[in-house]
Amino acid sequence: MSETTKPASPESEHNGDAQKETTQGILDFGSAMTGTPWGNIYCLTIIGQIEGHMNAPANTKTTKYEHVLPLLAKLEESEEVAGVLFLLNTVGGDVEAGLAIAELIAGMTKPNVSIVLGGSHSIGVPLAVAARRSFAVPSAAMTIHPVRMSGTVIAAPQTYQYFQRLQERIVSFVAGHSQISGERFQELMLRTDEMAADVGSVIYGEEAVQLGLIDQVGGLSDGLACLYQQIKEKNGDKD
Repeated sequence: MSETTKPASPESEHNGDAQKETTQGILDFGSAMTGTPWGNIYCLTIIGQIEGHMNAPANTKTTKYEHVLPLLAKLEESEEVAGVLFLLNTVGGDVEAGLAIAELIAGMTKPNVSIVLGGSHSIGVPLAVAARRSFAVPSAAMTIHPVRMSGTVIAAPQTYQYFQRLQERIVSFVAGHSQISGERFQELMLRTDEMAADVGSVIYGEEAVQLGLIDQVGGLSDGLACLYQQIKEKNGDKD
């Protein structure tokens, strides 16, 4: 007797197609998703300049917030993704765009880890500390400085107050998502003896950990081990 198979229902076919479309949409972004014994790990790079509401020059490598924000929401909701690995090598960029990405990362319930490679300067600092666990290689650099603005600036008390409040938002976020105090972070931000033509500080991997800004010195294997542990704990496996 020949064996017959029950045809799939239109609803199941639709759900399968929708899931495939979601997965393909994630992969089309250009980053990598790798299958592991603990589930699929999505690797998202935050590189170059964080582009805001204005387009950066064509020869500038950028991370575009209008691409990253919906992608993060999709990763949070996708059943195909078990954890997210953020690799950072950014010069900084638009403050509000950077904070928007950082806030979305900080609000994710899905296991995630950040690794600072090369540098995570300026608004890249909040991006580095937004993950559940942050790592930095020993050679990684992080520049901490006051808020800057390009273009026409009106020399008025209101402008100073705006800068001050924007800076307070950054300090509050960093202090709230790392072990460094707001006072210590602001002190690093306003140092005058560290940089020749600017105000602020440049710190490196091990120093960032000593200050409490980054959780741990480590590279790819350390970050992945931490991510796997988060996934196992979320799945109820404590071993």
